[in-house]
Amino acid sequence: MDDELNITYITLDGHVEVHKYRYLYFVIMLTVYILIICCNFTIVCLIWIHNNLHEPMYIFIAALLINSVLFSTNIYPKLLIDFMSEKQIISYSTCLFQFFLFYSLGSSEFLLLAVMAYDRYVSICKPLQYPTIMTKTTVSIFLCLAWLVPACHIAVLVIMSVDMKLCNLTLRGIFCNNSIYNLHCVSSRVRSIFGVVAVIITALFPLLFILFTYTRILIISYQSCRNVRKKAAQTCLPHLLVLISFSCLCAYDIIIVRLGSEFPKTARLIITLQVILYHPLFNPIIYGLKMKEISKHLKRLFCQTKVM
Repeated sequence: MDDELNITYITLDGHVEVHKYRYLYFVIMLTVYILIICCNFTIVCLIWIHNNLHEPMYIFIAALLINSVLFSTNIYPKLLIDFMSEKQIISYSTCLFQFFLFYSLGSSEFLLLAVMAYDRYVSICKPLQYPTIMTKTTVSIFLCLAWLVPACHIAVLVIMSVDMKLCNLTLRGIFCNNSIYNLHCVSSRVRSIFGVVAVIITALFPLLFILFTYTRILIISYQSCRNVRKKAAQTCLPHLLVLISFSCLCAYDIIIVRLGSEFPKTARLIITLQVILYHPLFNPIIYGLKMKEISKHLKRLFCQTKVM
């Protein structure tokens, strides 16, 4: 506790031998962060530049990739600072802000994937109505809701936690997630109930909607001609792979929080790194390789680079 400024600092106790391997950690994480920014924004720029990619499906992909960069930017800069610092600490207010962005952007990914599933459903199952349903206004509303709904829910949880008394100033982790609840002297029943409601609205409902939508697409595609099945496979497979990947990361986060005290420190660090390491790189790789139009523009870009 800093008495002069009245700032409460929390020790991040999830690091393993950071003083011994600080430079190795720093170089690896900086390299990954640069790759995340470059890979994601390369595809976002391609979507922005080429008119044939100005369609709802590609706009949603661009939003998802931007969301991944924001998600990583919430974690990586602080991690890099911690690797080069003598003490791995964070103020409680900054910790709450990191918590807010972590779960707000994470929930937004579920909602964006749900919107993308709906877009594919309309495109494949109701192709004649697609232009009238997926208008620019509809796309804008979906994007706003995908970011605002989770932000409002998580903001309430943060506000409930601001004035809660802390009895523990050591966080079992390398960034602020649900583990911050273990710092409080008393657990709030109202906050717990609201948290469950927020998870149901921003994660469970979108997940069930995605599964229902792709089941419908699968049934209708199976009953249709070969071209419809091919279109469904080409456009839906990348979304499903990203959904599976992100769902695994959410499971990791729950495991870390619920069973953190029973995990060895090294195992907990490895699981934590799974949450932030490969998924932001996984998205652009999947969409770059599996989406035909994006893949075509990427090949042209790299061919032009080689010629130059």
